[in-house]
Amino acid sequence: MGERALLVVDGQPVTLQPGASGAGVTLLRWQGDEAEVQIGGQRARLRLGGTPTMVGGAVPRPAAREIVVSASSGGHFLPAGAINGRTVRFMVDTGATLVALGRDEAQRLGLDLASARTGISQTANGPVPVQIVVLDRVRVGEVEITQVGAVVLPQPMPYVLLGNSFLTRFQMRRDNDILRLELR
Repeated sequence: MGERALLVVDGQPVTLQPGASGAGVTLLRWQGDEAEVQIGGQRARLRLGGTPTMVGGAVPRPAAREIVVSASSGGHFLPAGAINGRTVRFMVDTGATLVALGRDEAQRLGLDLASARTGISQTANGPVPVQIVVLDRVRVGEVEITQVGAVVLPQPMPYVLLGNSFLTRFQMRRDNDILRLELR
């Protein structure tokens, strides 16, 4: 929003410039997808699309249990999310057995590929050598799942494919251009 950031404080939208205050929150700085705020004398870092942050004596909200994703103009479901706390671009792929990502993305995420098992994956382009890893945390929207199986392919990929090692932990329902994933 140009030089302003949109924050949601106690369910209400607040638009602030760095140094400004509103609804008891001061926006100290923001850069890229991260903001630093001060609430009641306490500092907190917030990430775009991240989980709600509780500062002070606020009452905790129940953990999110549902992911709702709208289809892109191309008909794909491209939810925002993170792997091990680092932002990634996902594409829902119900035909993928595991979460799948390219080696360059795995390295950016700091995954330990030296101790990964090796295997062969059957892709649309034929067999491909892969490295098999377990992701500590996978977050889509506000829902985070732990210990998710994944494969690392040697070639770069434009998205991290959100495969069935993540998806089978949800009840999935599609209503026209809306995909709903409800935690089982």
